[in-house]
Amino acid sequence: MDALPLADPAVFFLQEAGWLLFGAVFLFLWRQSGAVYFGLWAAAAATQVVAHPLGFELLRSSNPAWLAPYAVFQFGFAIILIAAARVGFAGAAGDWRSVLRLIAILPIFVALVWALGLWFGRLRAYEPAYEVALCCGYAFNYATLRRNAGWGARVFRLAVLAAAAANAAEAAVGFSALRGSPAGWASYLRPYHSYAGAVLLALHCLMAFAAMATWSESQIDRVRDLGAELDRARRDNAREIDLDHLTGLLNQAALARRMEPGGPLFQGVVAVCDMDNFKDVNDSYGHLVGDEILRNIGHLLTASIRHEDEAFRWGGDEFVILFQDQHSNVARNRMAEIEARLHDFRVRGYGALPISFSWGTADSSGRGLREALEDADLMMYRMKRTRAAGAAQQRPPVA
Repeated sequence: MDALPLADPAVFFLQEAGWLLFGAVFLFLWRQSGAVYFGLWAAAAATQVVAHPLGFELLRSSNPAWLAPYAVFQFGFAIILIAAARVGFAGAAGDWRSVLRLIAILPIFVALVWALGLWFGRLRAYEPAYEVALCCGYAFNYATLRRNAGWGARVFRLAVLAAAAANAAEAAVGFSALRGSPAGWASYLRPYHSYAGAVLLALHCLMAFAAMATWSESQIDRVRDLGAELDRARRDNAREIDLDHLTGLLNQAALARRMEPGGPLFQGVVAVCDMDNFKDVNDSYGHLVGDEILRNIGHLLTASIRHEDEAFRWGGDEFVILFQDQHSNVARNRMAEIEARLHDFRVRGYGALPISFSWGTADSSGRGLREALEDADLMMYRMKRTRAAGAAQQRPPVA
C-alpha cells in the first residue's frame, strides 16, 4: 500500500457539509419540479456523502480494504452523472431505469481499478481513473444540456464544463504522478487536496445556485404559459357565449353589447337582411330543412364578408352585418351578390329551393350604431313590403 497523507478532519467535514448542501438543493428542486434530472443530481450527491467517510477512513487507517467500497460509491457518482445527461431536463419518471442499467457496469469500473492496482499500486491507479470517469460525466452533461435555455441553465452548463476541465487536469497530474515516488503522489489525493477540493467545491456551489435559477426561470415560463392559456380560454369562452351555434354567426346578445354606450365606435355600413318566405319553407318542408337553410345562410354570410366585418343572427331568420369602414355602394353591391346566390340555393333531397331575401343598408357615419341599425331595418321592411305588393299584383284575379 502507498504511503498516505494524514487524514485532515477539517477538510473532511468541509467536503461533507458542501455535498450535503449540494444534495439538499437538488433534492428540493426535484421535489418541487418533479424533474428526474434534478433527482439524479441529488442521488449523485448522496453517493459522495457516503463515499467521503469511506475515503477518510481509508486515509486514516491505511487499510486497502476500504478502497473497494470507496470506489463503488465514487464511480457511482460518475455513473449517475452520465444517467442524468441521458435523461435531460425534460426526462420522465420512467427514466430512473437508466440509472439502474448503468449501475450494472459498476463492477467493471471497480475491476479496472484493481487491475490497474496490480500494475501501479491500488490507490495510486485509482484516482486518475476516477478523474477520467468524472471528466466524461461532466462533459457528457455539458454536451447534452439545451443551449437555448435561460441564463441560469447557461451558467450551469459553464460550471459543468469547468468541472470537466478541472477533473481532466487532475487526471493528467495523477497519471504523471504514477511514474514518480509514492510520497510525491500521495499529496495529490484529490478528495482532501486543499486547492483542488476548494475549486471543485466552488464549482458545485455555482452549479447549485445556477440550478435554482434554472428552476425559477422554468417556473416563470410556466406561469407565463398558463397566463397565455388562461387568456385564450377566456377569449374562447367569450366567443362561445357570443356564438349562435346553428349558424356560426355572432348572436343577438353580442349585437346588443356592440350597441352599448361606451363600446367601440363603429364607422361603416350597417346591413339588415331577412328571408321573405321562411315561414312557408318551414310549413312545407319542416324545421329540419329550415335549420339547414339557416345554417347555410350563416356560412354564406361568413364567406361573403371580410375578416374585419361582423355578421350577427338578430332573430329567427333575420341577420345583421357590420361592414367596417366600407362605402354604402360597396356594401349594397355585396348584399345584392348574397341575394343572387340565395336564388340558386339547393337543399339536400329537395333540389333547388330559391330563397327570397330582403335587405336594407344605412351609413353609420356621424351617428350611433343603434340609430343606423334602425334605419337599415326600416329600409329592409320597405323592400319587403314593396316585394309583397308586387307579388300581389301579379296574382291572377279570383273568378
